[in-house]
Amino acid sequence: MSIGPATYARLREIAAHLPAVPGIGKVEIANGEIVMTMSPVRRHELAVLRLARQLNAQLPSTHPGHTAHPGAGLEDPGLGRLRCPDLMVFAEAALESTAPSLHPHEVLLVVEIVSNPENDYENKVHDYAAMGIPLYLLVDPREGTGIVHSEPGFAVREKFVFGDTVPVGPWTLDTGGLLTYG
Repeated sequence: MSIGPATYARLREIAAHLPAVPGIGKVEIANGEIVMTMSPVRRHELAVLRLARQLNAQLPSTHPGHTAHPGAGLEDPGLGRLRCPDLMVFAEAALESTAPSLHPHEVLLVVEIVSNPENDYENKVHDYAAMGIPLYLLVDPREGTGIVHSEPGFAVREKFVFGDTVPVGPWTLDTGGLLTYG
């Protein structure tokens, strides 16, 4: 569901002024609603850290000046979406902007570690494809599996299990160091 620019601007303003709530990790805007999520568990953050390390080791040769960085927001006002991926690859210089969030054309890859299956497998696949994000890596520590979404609209979906060495666009990730939640 897309929302009008005025509605999105109002939701964005409200989200920017929400007080800090203990245990709330991220605030997103999707489907005309402000969505607050719990802070991730340790193994979730370990997966982010290990994937970021691998990507950052490869980026100087594939995309000099780029970084794999957690914590930044991803905003598409035209779609009425504010997402906070667990990890994104983008030019480090993008962080010098005064804009509160990155825009989709600045991002080469988004990574989500599953914490809300319906949101990560359905809503975010739709949103990131609609935003024109080239690659979406979905890692599911509940089952020790994942999916690499690629091509326009994520027409190609390559599944993997923890322990596989996985091609993700121009990068290769060893998933052997990822842990399940169990």
